[in-house]
Amino acid sequence: MGHYLDVIRELLQQCLIFHDCREVRYAAVKALTAFLLHVESEQHVVMHFKGCLPAILQNVLDSVQSDDDDVLKCLIELAENVPKFLRPQLEQIVELSLKINIDSTLDDSWRQLALEVLVTMCEISPASMRKHANKFLHPLIGQMLTMMVELDDDPEWSLADSIQEEDNDSNAIVAETSLDRLACALGGKTVLPLLLSQLAPMLHQDDWRLRYAALMTLSATGEGCRKQMEMMLDQIVDAILPFLRDSHPRVRYAACNAIGQMSTDMAPLMQKKFHAKIVPGLLMVLDDEMNPRTQAHAGAALVNFSEDCPKSVLSLYLDELLSKLHEVLVRKLNELVTKGRKLVLEQCITTLASVADTAQDKFIAYYDRFMPNLKYIFENANSAELKLLRGKAIECISLMGLAVGKDKFMQDCTDVMQLLLKTQSEMNDLETDDPQVSYMISAWARICKILGKQFEQYLPAVMGPVMKAASLKPEVTVLDDDEAKELDEEEWQVVQLGDQQNFGIKTAGLEEKATACSMLVCYARELKEGFVPFVEDVAKLMVPFLKFYFHDGVRSAAAESLPFLLECAGIRGAQYVTEMWQFMVGDLLTALKTEPEPDVLGELMHSLARCVEHLGKGRINEDQMRQIIEFLDEKLRNHFDKDKERQEQRQDEDYDEELEEILLDETESDVYLLSKVSDIIHAFFIAYRQEFFPVFDQLIHHFIQLLANQRSYSDRQWSLCIWDDVIEFGGSSSLRYQQHFLRPMIVSLSDPHPEVRQAAAYGIGVMGMFGGAEYAQACSEALPSLVQMICAVGSREPEALSATENAIAAVTKVLKHNSSMINVDEILPHWFTWLPVWEDMEEAPHVYGLLCDLVEQNHPAVLGANNSQLPRVVAVIAEAFAREAVGPDTPVGRRMISLVQQIQGNGDLFQLCVSPLSDEQKSALQSAMSVLTIPS
Repeated sequence: MGHYLDVIRELLQQCLIFHDCREVRYAAVKALTAFLLHVESEQHVVMHFKGCLPAILQNVLDSVQSDDDDVLKCLIELAENVPKFLRPQLEQIVELSLKINIDSTLDDSWRQLALEVLVTMCEISPASMRKHANKFLHPLIGQMLTMMVELDDDPEWSLADSIQEEDNDSNAIVAETSLDRLACALGGKTVLPLLLSQLAPMLHQDDWRLRYAALMTLSATGEGCRKQMEMMLDQIVDAILPFLRDSHPRVRYAACNAIGQMSTDMAPLMQKKFHAKIVPGLLMVLDDEMNPRTQAHAGAALVNFSEDCPKSVLSLYLDELLSKLHEVLVRKLNELVTKGRKLVLEQCITTLASVADTAQDKFIAYYDRFMPNLKYIFENANSAELKLLRGKAIECISLMGLAVGKDKFMQDCTDVMQLLLKTQSEMNDLETDDPQVSYMISAWARICKILGKQFEQYLPAVMGPVMKAASLKPEVTVLDDDEAKELDEEEWQVVQLGDQQNFGIKTAGLEEKATACSMLVCYARELKEGFVPFVEDVAKLMVPFLKFYFHDGVRSAAAESLPFLLECAGIRGAQYVTEMWQFMVGDLLTALKTEPEPDVLGELMHSLARCVEHLGKGRINEDQMRQIIEFLDEKLRNHFDKDKERQEQRQDEDYDEELEEILLDETESDVYLLSKVSDIIHAFFIAYRQEFFPVFDQLIHHFIQLLANQRSYSDRQWSLCIWDDVIEFGGSSSLRYQQHFLRPMIVSLSDPHPEVRQAAAYGIGVMGMFGGAEYAQACSEALPSLVQMICAVGSREPEALSATENAIAAVTKVLKHNSSMINVDEILPHWFTWLPVWEDMEEAPHVYGLLCDLVEQNHPAVLGANNSQLPRVVAVIAEAFAREAVGPDTPVGRRMISLVQQIQGNGDLFQLCVSPLSDEQKSALQSAMSVLTIPS
């Protein structure tokens, strides 16, 4: 083709400026666009045609007068696929598109296409737009805000009794969506100052549409401007809250929307800082009886608020919140019976479910107040128009039951189960997209969690509809580009396969399918033996779903199911487990190699790790092991390659702070997958121990490279985790690798990043516990650094606490298992001052186990002269139980209780020990001692 490039270019250039016929010019634009898209990967070919760009822009301008928008659409395609081709004329393109967008005499479709050009360029070339078109951003945002104000003043809007679909083609919705995309693309540092300067005046205008648009803009841009908004959240929240009292119901609606969206985007900071202002404000709008749509939206905002709200914060408002919800629920239930209105009642039930889900056991005191009304709705809301209400009631009942637990729920369990079974028998008559189907499927899974093994009796009745929903085959059709554009985006999802080829997937039922697959995972996880009769059919259903590319949730559920299916298969014996593994392994390995989504790939990798743990040694054959190692090798090489690409991007002429944020997000995604590589290696070491070393040797060069000084802290952290496994499961045999990890591990105890210190400290701990005499010198050498790490300023701050407690646990293990080259009596008095520990529940038993050893031995370093430190021993134990660092029914917990009971035998001494304790410590100690009766 290289020989003809000049000929093609000259031909197209002449056609682009052919004055006698605009159809020829427009056809040339389309032809050149199609050609450039075909060769988009060959950058030198694309740039060979850059001289044609001015003519393309002139034809775009001319096409506005001729009403042929295909030329403008070509500009969008060029922006999406060959952005560097447009860079030489970037300012001219932005100016032209803005000119078209501002022209109110044009049809809305033209203005929206011009806006799409601008937003697409921001998404594809954000750094270029910030650098070369920054002067246009202020008028662009201003124009978007102007479009958002183009609203109909419908006096009936707030009175509607159903959620009406927004007109996605309206200027207001297109502009709102575009602002969201713009903020995510360009980042808050660029967008937020430009926004705030224009929103402030809008909020004080008499025209309600301006106030509404300003508040909806804050909702739309919260995700993209999150970091910058969080830094000035006080001012933003204080600016929004007064509009909960605005005179216009749609402005109050928008204020609720902003509070709700920001509660999601900025959780849990929003909840922790502003709960005292937000909860009363939303409860006030929840009383807006004259405007049910606004009233319901206050309830929706409370859902956003409570979903990510810390339990301790929400508990402060349970009386006030649940009293209001009960009041509204009763009122609206009566309104449903008398007037048939249901919108607010539906939302009220959803809000109640969310509050119960967050409150958990704190909800017990309110349970009896709500359950009768919910059971009434469940039993009586049988008409077609009430099916969503009934589904929400089913959801709420099951979430309330899960919150309060089995003992409380059992009083209503029989009634609820009869209603569920009755509804279950009718499910075959329900349409696939009936909302009751997904609510029922989810409710059964929650009740399974509540009842545990008692749920097995219901499983035969439940499995049929769940399997049916999970087996749904979506309607799929192959389309060309023009047909794909004509599909309704609400009903169809389009997957591009290549040039002029697309898959159209009808989305109806896909969410229900994903929900059903997740519920199958729940049953396998919770019931184990009870699920065995279904394990084969479920495996045959779920394993092929590893390649169900129409829905990420289905693939994730399929991946999550595999280790639980293996665990259930194990109940039928070793041979059945082997057969089950052979059935699933081919699809699993294929999915690992082809999965396009990082989150789903992470789930697949986690699934493989869990499967390896369940299988143990010997069931993975040589070919499977080879494929797994090749996969891990590829992922590790990709990790280094992507890091190199990011370093090159930092040298690009358009590099700036906003791009750095994007690169950091990409790094975070790569580190997530690196953690999953670590999970898989960890699982193999659990299963094979030092016998895995010959296979590990094929990957060792990657982990050596990750530990190098110049690598990022996360690379070093995960490399240390791998070396921790080498020591823990290889024992003294790991000495063969010590030249690669020993010195860096000891040095990393002083690393500025707590994640690295924690991994290094854990490594020293397993060195002491499993390394044997060969590691005694290394343990002795690491001890001063561990002590320094524990005693450093800020070592007990939240971000450093896990690392510090791992260091304490490491010293504990060295003292107990590998102390031949250290002075134990010198260290023990210091060690005792470091207690209690509570952050790391896996390491805490080691620490408290040594404490019990020393007390049982009457060691003076702990008990002091004449048992003078015994009150401190009791205080440490009480705090450990108060912090739930150890459970009273664990082996170490029993020993701790036994020690306290022995002290209790001496009434005066016991009183001396417990009198200094806080009320919380006394309560925790008393509770622990009452849970378990230990023979003296």
